Amino acid sequence: MYGCFFIVVMLFLSGCSFLEGVNNSLNYVNEATEYANEVSTFTSEVPSLAEQAVMDQQAANELETRLEEMKANIEEFNELEAPQAGADLHQQVVERNNQALEGIQMYLDNMENGKLDASVIENTEIFQSLREITEVIDQIKQLGE
Repeated sequence: MYGCFFIVVMLFLSGCSFLEGVNNSLNYVNEATEYANEVSTFTSEVPSLAEQAVMDQQAANELETRLEEMKANIEEFNELEAPQAGADLHQQVVERNNQALEGIQMYLDNMENGKLDASVIENTEIFQSLREITEVIDQIKQLGE
């Protein structure tokens, strides 16, 4: 009698563990999808904002805010714990994120030093890295399917 009860409890607990793993994976995929949307919006809006910022202080302030927000989003994503199945893909995103962070910091430093040049932002690793991130996140999304 106790043996059957023990087996049922063990099966229940292992099932809960499995469901927790599935939920963690789905949460990660949802976070990655949200992050990909943020990256996409950033890469589509910031280049034109950078062009405006060269001549308009309000646009420069907005650009600085957007760069700081993206920096925070990148750092937050880097801290996510990826499911085992997506660990390699997550590491690829983190590596590209770190390249983007360097580019963002470089641009922020240039802004602080009064060297605002719209062409610099398009030629930095920020956008190349972020475009590559969306490609990797598309692969992560496939984990949730």
